[in-house]
Amino acid sequence: MDIVRIVMLGVAGTLLGIQFKNGKPEYGLYIGVCVSLLIFLQITGYLVEMKNSLQSLGSFLGQSGGYLGILLKVTGITYLCELGSGICKDAGYQAVAAQIELFGKIMVLLTGMPVLLSLIETISGFMA
Repeated sequence: MDIVRIVMLGVAGTLLGIQFKNGKPEYGLYIGVCVSLLIFLQITGYLVEMKNSLQSLGSFLGQSGGYLGILLKVTGITYLCELGSGICKDAGYQAVAAQIELFGKIMVLLTGMPVLLSLIETISGFMA
């Protein structure tokens, strides 16, 4: 029932942040960042389990299992950029959030480049 605990932590943190936001806005921001990081730390335990499951699945796939590693990296990049961007947006720094999102998109493109190159190589093999 970890999901109930996480949802309760999020709701309690949000309500506490709203309470402090009227008097001292910086405290509301600090509470929001702390709650976001606590929830993210809870997620990391599940990400390790998912990584181990994907690695065991990759061992069954043989040479094609390398693509699962790329998928895992892309997923991690996406989650981290979304977390950082959300925190920056909540703090009022939309420009920084946009730069984090742009960097994340470029990193996803670069990380997925081996898959694209493999696809082009396969297609050119069919045409020859």
